[in-house]
Amino acid sequence: MKVLKKILLALAIVLGLVILCAAGLFTYLTITEYRPEPVETLAAEPPLKAEAAPTALDKDSFTVLSWNIGYCGLGKESDFFMDGGSQVHPLSQELVAKNFNGIRALIQAQKADFTLLQEVDSDSARSGGLNQPMKLRENLAEQSDAFALNFCTKFVPYPWPPIGKVNSGLQTFSRYQISEATRVSLPCPFSWPVSMVNLKRCLLVSRIPLADSDRELVLVNLHLEAYDDGAGKLAQSKQLREFLEQEYQKGNYVLAGGDWNQIFPDSEQNYPNSHGELWTPGYLDPAELGEGWHYVWDDAVPTCRLLNQPYDPTDAANTQYYVIDGFLVSPNLRVEQVRTLDCGFEFSDHNPVLLRLRMGE
Repeated sequence: MKVLKKILLALAIVLGLVILCAAGLFTYLTITEYRPEPVETLAAEPPLKAEAAPTALDKDSFTVLSWNIGYCGLGKESDFFMDGGSQVHPLSQELVAKNFNGIRALIQAQKADFTLLQEVDSDSARSGGLNQPMKLRENLAEQSDAFALNFCTKFVPYPWPPIGKVNSGLQTFSRYQISEATRVSLPCPFSWPVSMVNLKRCLLVSRIPLADSDRELVLVNLHLEAYDDGAGKLAQSKQLREFLEQEYQKGNYVLAGGDWNQIFPDSEQNYPNSHGELWTPGYLDPAELGEGWHYVWDDAVPTCRLLNQPYDPTDAANTQYYVIDGFLVSPNLRVEQVRTLDCGFEFSDHNPVLLRLRMGE
């Protein structure tokens, strides 16, 4: 009987310690939760090369590159536990370095006027603490840039081993001076306690002056909700459209680009979703757009793959593709070309999309 009492006492102590630790963690995460303001002014970083980046856009035609770089941890070797895979972190930091170098080289080679990047880690356990915004800034030293956090938490305790600390966000590069950059918060579909350690989505808005004009080119970098029930994507998309329309009514040229986590119109015909039990994106509806607004995408090549397994294009039965990366442009912009660059998902689970535009009336 005494032995049983000792065992029960030991179990009670262990259980009490577990509860105490869990309560302490929840308290810590609640206190340190990232709570951004609805609108925040960001630093528009000047080029590291002082003589670069003209103060105003002085041409009618320009190019924009959009790419979700997957924090340099989701190359062809990777899967991800939220998509039906098993990996939480990249297999090694050597792979993170390999992916970063490949991403950097492609961005430099494209020489786009503007580059919109998503999932850029500034200090995260999953990418070994690599300050990717700064490293990219050093390699694109002739460009201005802005960075906005959309995932900031001291510790993500899920799954096991846990994700840990995350600081990640959106980064926009410009060959022209960014006159103003702002972070605009989007609706968060998650409540406490999930909200403590989840993304706080936003728009990264960068304003580019136009030569001999009082109008602006307004670039909106975005990464909309992924793992919600669908309501979050709809609410975020609605706020985005309203913001873009307001800017257009001011006379500005307006462009939104990034990872929508929603399928672009009719692209599912080329890439039918045969793995809906793992992850299902939303759908973009052109009927919701105002007159003259239009989505722009290229479905000749998929922009994203499902991370249920490392990339194996020969395994057609288990390889799922999507077209969820692209653009929304205002009526006064004319599309000259859009092209998804086929990188074979070597460095990220997304392929970059390159757009050429011309300003109209």
